[in-house]
Amino acid sequence: MTGVIELHDVAFVRGGRPLLEEVSLTVRRGEHWALIGPNGAGKSTLLNLCGAVTFPSRGTARILGSRIGGVDLRELRRRIGFVNPRHPVLTDLPVEHVVLTGETGSVEMVPHWTPSEQARERATYLLKQFGLDTEERLRWRTMSQGERGRALIARALMTDPPLLLLDEPSTGLDVAAREQMIRTIADLPTAIPGLTSVTVTHHFEELPPSTTHAALLRKGRLVASGPVGEVLTSDRVTECFDHPIEIEKRRGRWYATAR
Repeated sequence: MTGVIELHDVAFVRGGRPLLEEVSLTVRRGEHWALIGPNGAGKSTLLNLCGAVTFPSRGTARILGSRIGGVDLRELRRRIGFVNPRHPVLTDLPVEHVVLTGETGSVEMVPHWTPSEQARERATYLLKQFGLDTEERLRWRTMSQGERGRALIARALMTDPPLLLLDEPSTGLDVAAREQMIRTIADLPTAIPGLTSVTVTHHFEELPPSTTHAALLRKGRLVASGPVGEVLTSDRVTECFDHPIEIEKRRGRWYATAR
């Protein structure tokens, strides 16, 4: 089966410093990956490569069948949903407008752009699907972090992309909002059959039970990758974090404690 993401011996160098080295990874349709590692491991750098945001310095990267460097990136990026909790909205947009910017791939509403009726219907559908009541007239500056997180997932899905990338989606959430976010992500495979996703985190308890595969990244290199039950073992996580860690799975969720 052709991979949705195919990385072969990928390296990424910035300012003479290697941030990724010899990374090879294949993510197939319908799989839901967790990308885990300590701070500075290169997780967000790798996610940006998967999202066609940056180019590899060496090696080859194929995303949705297109080789990075040989394709119109604007068109490719429309087929990739990217969720960044640090999304830099500057104006106090209504929540509907936040979601509609996913149609144009912009942070703010494009001047003089009028959304089509189909785009408005899609935005309304997604807002309802993620529990954001348009009748409340929510606006960005007064929305909770949990509401913002759900709005950004809705925004990322505006173009009905086959690939969804989430960069630490639970950042800044309290416990209740975090659990709501995890439930939202866990429900995506049922709501959108065939969707493929990659979620970056370094907190095991934030992994949704829908996770099928995992990759451990340390100092820019993959320590292990494959089915989640084979990768998230105490020995492999201990190696990845260079610290004795015990991994447990309870009621479909993963937990890490120091040995």
